[in-house]
Amino acid sequence: MTQLWIENGLFVTMDDAAKTVKGHMVVTDGLITYVGPEAPTDLSPDVQRLDGSRLAFMPGLVNTHGHAAMTLLRGYSDDQNLQVWLEQKMWPMEAKYVDADTKAGSALAIVEMLRTGTTAFVDMYDRMEQVATMTEQGGIRGILTRGVIGLCSEEEQRAKLQDAISFAKEWNGKADGRITTMLSPHAPYTCPPSYIEKFVEAAHELDLPLHTHMSETLAEVEQNVRDYGVRPVEHLDRLGFFSRPSLVAHAVHLTDDEIALLASKGVSVSHNPVSNLKLASGIARLSDMMKAGVKVSLGTDSVASNNNLDLFEEIRYSALLHKGVSGDPTAIPAWEALKLGTTYGADAIWQGDSIGKLKVGYKADFIAIDLDQPHFYPLTDIVSHLVYAGTGRDVKHVWVDGRQVVRSGVCTLLDEEKIRYEAAASFERLLNG
Repeated sequence: MTQLWIENGLFVTMDDAAKTVKGHMVVTDGLITYVGPEAPTDLSPDVQRLDGSRLAFMPGLVNTHGHAAMTLLRGYSDDQNLQVWLEQKMWPMEAKYVDADTKAGSALAIVEMLRTGTTAFVDMYDRMEQVATMTEQGGIRGILTRGVIGLCSEEEQRAKLQDAISFAKEWNGKADGRITTMLSPHAPYTCPPSYIEKFVEAAHELDLPLHTHMSETLAEVEQNVRDYGVRPVEHLDRLGFFSRPSLVAHAVHLTDDEIALLASKGVSVSHNPVSNLKLASGIARLSDMMKAGVKVSLGTDSVASNNNLDLFEEIRYSALLHKGVSGDPTAIPAWEALKLGTTYGADAIWQGDSIGKLKVGYKADFIAIDLDQPHFYPLTDIVSHLVYAGTGRDVKHVWVDGRQVVRSGVCTLLDEEKIRYEAAASFERLLNG
């Protein structure tokens, strides 16, 4: 039995019944077994003890949409609209990727996510075996899927679908259960309807969720109407997409009826405010979705359109942006914003009964924030400080499944210097190759 006792800490549990607790937390064999104000009893004789004073502990953050390997393209093309950015800049560079590039970019992303407090991430890309390998090595929790663009021959479509299925079957449940998988047609505008139906059929056969981009830009919505006579939400619904547990990224341009449909179908939405702002894609109706009961969460999207993986930024933008556009300062309170990055993120990936809270019986995916900094003084309201003053750079320690994967700001399972070197070398090859 391995056991960790954190003493004298401030615990932001994300549980409505006890939002914050000053006291102690015990982790036993990867699970939280005690949280409370009194010192625990009946501990193992060889329990590891950690002084939690000057630290705040909270659940690890959940990033519900991204493309990890695109960290190699950070800053390569900024200040473009989505279609120009994708078709003229991103796709030509990504076409040059080889396995080593995907591995280097994913490793760099995992280091950045862990060091800024993300303990679980959704990733859609190709060469996903490389992403999965680095996920396993880095100790992070991954919900991984081979994204498929269907603008190709039927023969190539079949090969891509089979690749996606093979990856999903091979890696689901791997890394001691930290890795789960989905199936992902890239988007309604990059996959013909009959092709999306094949993914739906495969998802039913494998009992897996589905993930896609949806209604990210107004141009995309208008194109869907021209091509298929309906908007993307109805289009996907007709194709049976929402008959499976499903997660859609962006959902910026929605009508009232579409919001109601997503809520009724139990669809999860990944809200990506920073990426949407940078690409001028628009501002999603976050408050309306939440009021309607849609399962909303937060994602960074790729570094190429963000340009970092600090989910604390998404939390803060969610709190601020929707106040500004609505004229309502109560639109997204700090507590709800923090939930978007933790408990609601866990719900969005169908793991809300095991991660996203500091609660007895939950997996020990949690982070420690260094409070001994000017921007956390005076310590009037820790939730307010985390949302409006905190950043990922405040993260000092990180645990996943009870295993410490970041200690004093450094990843314990990954060679950060080597990863930075290999990422830089990969970009130079892509740029000049």
